Amino acid sequence: MSNLDAYRSAGNPLFNENKLKLGIFGPNCSNACAITLAETTFEPTFEKNLEIVGMLEDAGFECIVPIARWRGFGGPSNFNGNCMETYTWASALAARTQKIFLFATSHVPTLHPIVAAKMATTIDRISKGRFGLNMVCGWFTPEMEMFGVKMMEHDNRYEYATEWVQVLEKLWTEKWFDHKGEFFAINQGFSDPKPYQKPRPVLISAGSSSKGREFAARFCDINFSVVEDVEKGTKWVETMKKLAWEQYKREVGTFTYSYAVVRDTEKEAREYFNYYVHEKGDWEACDNICKVFGVQSGSYTPEYFDKFRENFIAGWGGYPLVGTPEQVTDRLVDLARTGIDGTLISMVDYNHELPYWNAKVMPLLEQAGLRKPLTKSAVAA
Repeated sequence: MSNLDAYRSAGNPLFNENKLKLGIFGPNCSNACAITLAETTFEPTFEKNLEIVGMLEDAGFECIVPIARWRGFGGPSNFNGNCMETYTWASALAARTQKIFLFATSHVPTLHPIVAAKMATTIDRISKGRFGLNMVCGWFTPEMEMFGVKMMEHDNRYEYATEWVQVLEKLWTEKWFDHKGEFFAINQGFSDPKPYQKPRPVLISAGSSSKGREFAARFCDINFSVVEDVEKGTKWVETMKKLAWEQYKREVGTFTYSYAVVRDTEKEAREYFNYYVHEKGDWEACDNICKVFGVQSGSYTPEYFDKFRENFIAGWGGYPLVGTPEQVTDRLVDLARTGIDGTLISMVDYNHELPYWNAKVMPLLEQAGLRKPLTKSAVAA
């Protein structure tokens, strides 16, 4: 039985029979993924998140992935500056939900694996197997240097993450062990209880470099990446699955992320996109992020850079879902054609826009064969 077959046979909601799984991204952070000063009822509070998760469970969404942030990106909005820590956020939601799969996003350089293993196990047991870890190595240098350590070189971060997750897995599956590595020395490692999920909680990561994809293929159950178009998305899915199987005899799922602006008419959707991106976008915060990403290194044409910045303000550079419910459904049909397993979705105002999405888009996704109809028992569970 493969690693993913084990989750499927256990009834893990993240590996159900829906052709295109759905989740949302970043509701624990101010502005989530939209770098804008546009008006919104959304706030990164527990009360607002409870409203959101209730709508997600009612509509059959599979998961929520939070953003791990320790400081904002400046600009008038100080984008993502107001943020709930993700382990405690997931723990609180685990106690108040029944179906949705929850993740904590964990900067591996900021948390010892013994602590991470115990916290993750606690949430996994509270949720009865609806918890996973999104492992990130850290890329925002000022944020990582807040912790008083120098940012590691890119490939070295993945060497650190490799040893971190190896220790984590031993804590989840073994009784006593010693470990002596480059980064960690564990004397009589021990952690009880063990996770609810067997052999361990779901692990995901968003590494898109060769080192990041190798890490995902070796350790993760899902790899996240941007999908620019169907052709590139198809190639990425094929590459990841081949890499995981040929190198490690493992299955790996694939997810992307999208931003949604859905209105009754395409004109309304385009007008609102223009408003929150071009009229109210926080271009200063966006440029701060782009500098860290190296977009201003001269490797790109001015035209590409302008498009990149627009897409980044709209929703962290995700796959655009802008238009009528029918047009958005067509876009998601195209996305599913890549062989991808699912997408996270971001909106400017989750609390205001999710009811429209659930009423107008979800039925069309069922008609298109991307989602199975919700049964009464599933809704009532």
